[in-house]
Amino acid sequence: MIKNDYIRVLRIIERQVSEVSVPYVTRVSDKRKDPFKVLVSCILSLRTKDEVTAKASESLFKAVKTPYDILNLSTAKIAQIIYPVGFYRNKAKVLGGIARLIVDKYKGNVPSGREELLSFNGVGPKTASLVLGLGFGIPAICVDTHVHRISNRLGWVCTRNPYDTEEALKEIIAKKWWIKLNTILVAFGQNICLPVSPWCSKCKVSNYCKKIGVKRNR
Repeated sequence: MIKNDYIRVLRIIERQVSEVSVPYVTRVSDKRKDPFKVLVSCILSLRTKDEVTAKASESLFKAVKTPYDILNLSTAKIAQIIYPVGFYRNKAKVLGGIARLIVDKYKGNVPSGREELLSFNGVGPKTASLVLGLGFGIPAICVDTHVHRISNRLGWVCTRNPYDTEEALKEIIAKKWWIKLNTILVAFGQNICLPVSPWCSKCKVSNYCKKIGVKRNR
């Protein structure tokens, strides 16, 4: 494939998933570029279904608007608000620690540097990329389980881990698509290109797909 071919496939996928719900963190950023809300939502989303993330995030954002507000709540109170997200007690501690660092070191503002974000306890490459892209509009490719799986299934990359997938995608995907790549492929992965028994019969890019690793489809 040449670069234009990858974009052609992405455009087809984008049209196919245009009627389904996008990840909550994308909906938050669409309302207003708010790095703090993107960061908090990303942390809550780890190992948690999107509908649970949405409910917990909305509950928390009714009580807090800034890192300063988080510091005014006890860890137990934060845990109570964000329940039942996965590992809610640990995530409450993580949010408190991040809020303290943002207030003390960055004057209450989420930093816009990748290395600064990665220095936060609980923030990995996936979360850092989403904050940069959705929160600040800085081009970054976020590789989660869906992006990693689909990129390899399509035959775009041949990688063993998300880091290698990110680096490989940077070489073939035009930078203007980096930010929304995750939103498109997550929606696709949740609704069509499922981990097991993907809906190849419904997929609009089935003819472009090498179906690597697919043992059974529908």
